[in-house]
Amino acid sequence: MSSYGDIAQLAADPIVQTGALAALGTVSTRLALRRRSERQLVSQLALFAALTALLMSQGIVPYAPGPQHASGLLRFFLGLAKIAWWISAAWALISLVRVFVIFEGRAREGRFLQDLVVGIIYIGAALSVIAYVFNAPVGTLIATSGAIAVIFGLALQSTLSDVFSGIALNLARPYGIGDWLVLGNAIEGKVVETNWRATHLLTGANDLVIVPNSDLAKARLTNLSTPEPSHGVTLTIRLRPTTAPSAMIELMHSVLLSSTSILRTPEPSVHVTSLDANAVELEVTFRVADVSLVGIAKTEILDLTYRHAKAAGLALAPPADSGLAVAASASGSLSAGLRATQLRLLDAVPLFAHLTEDEKEALASTMTRRTFRKGDVFVEQGSVLKSLMILRSGVAVVTRGREGAIGEAAELARLAPGDFFGEGGLLTGAGEPGSITALTPVVVYEITQEGLAPLMRDRPTIADELGLLLSRRTAAEQSRLDERNGSVLPRSDPGLTARIRHLFHL
Repeated sequence: MSSYGDIAQLAADPIVQTGALAALGTVSTRLALRRRSERQLVSQLALFAALTALLMSQGIVPYAPGPQHASGLLRFFLGLAKIAWWISAAWALISLVRVFVIFEGRAREGRFLQDLVVGIIYIGAALSVIAYVFNAPVGTLIATSGAIAVIFGLALQSTLSDVFSGIALNLARPYGIGDWLVLGNAIEGKVVETNWRATHLLTGANDLVIVPNSDLAKARLTNLSTPEPSHGVTLTIRLRPTTAPSAMIELMHSVLLSSTSILRTPEPSVHVTSLDANAVELEVTFRVADVSLVGIAKTEILDLTYRHAKAAGLALAPPADSGLAVAASASGSLSAGLRATQLRLLDAVPLFAHLTEDEKEALASTMTRRTFRKGDVFVEQGSVLKSLMILRSGVAVVTRGREGAIGEAAELARLAPGDFFGEGGLLTGAGEPGSITALTPVVVYEITQEGLAPLMRDRPTIADELGLLLSRRTAAEQSRLDERNGSVLPRSDPGLTARIRHLFHL
């Protein structure tokens, strides 16, 4: 019975209770809940409140010096209890800081400011333990360490400059993780990390540039990702002055309408910036959703400009300081103009790149011209076309309706001069993946099965070549559909060539 009484008396001892509570709290908050910040905060606050109530109920004040008349052993255990209380207080504040960072909506850059606040909390807790547990004069200690701090400051001047510059940058927050920066020395990259010493930028060439915070604080930088992620782009286009500038502006509006890489809001713009005997210079301005898409958008706009200009019979002008290039350009455009429109369209279609010149001329003689007004739906989704249509001029959009959804359609692509459609129905009898609507007046040239059949009968190997190219094109369209809206096209058929031979009775 005496053993049970000793155990009960020991359990009632406040020092033992404090130690047990501190041990239990450490296991639950620092180990079991370390990956759950919200629950860890609640547990830390509960532990701090329980320790405070326990110590106060026993007359132990953690933030006051201990009794001087107490025995050495008692002062030792009281000191341990106070240290446990101050550590619990520090942990509770640190958990509050970490949860605040999460609730703010996005992580701090490299957890820099969070680490700074945590460090201040630990320093404050350590000084409090020195003052209230060991009864040491903190003010004298700080004054004595001032000389040491000066020595270390001089030795670590460069490092401290980076540290304090990093603190200033994180408090001002001129940029964040994921922002694109352009520095005064022409370095451009995306911020991937900031820490105590430096900021890491990932360039477009996938190189990592480490910029010291002190250099970054003094540099003139441009943040391409603020105040919003979209980024403006300006291109200069020079065309030969063979028609009115207003017609060229209309041409560039068609180019912008054909693009799928630029934003529609704010509306792109086209302006004439100069006019002389050699060129009309146009300035095209548009926006992209993110600065990383600038290269893709420029490539698409320049490609579409070439195709639309060629379809409209316009030639690109040489640079302003290139006098010799004018004659060469003129002769080049003249030779291109001598080639019939039908033949130039066949040259632009990969399906017919393998045909000989005689075969192209024979096929071109069977092509017919068709026109559509703006807003006309000239192909319905699922319809089987018996002819291949090549866009001569204008812009059209391909949309696919969702099964079971009324009035909802996803845009698949935009068609510009040189694009073609209907090859699936012409060669295999397959239906069109989407409806095609004219966004501007559209001119197309049509190749029928009757026009293509004589060539297929004269050279049956054309079926093999067309089958391979059509299979690749179908796979590419299917991949694009899967990425955009989850729609599924029929899978590529290994017997595609056999179907072409059967359809043309080969």
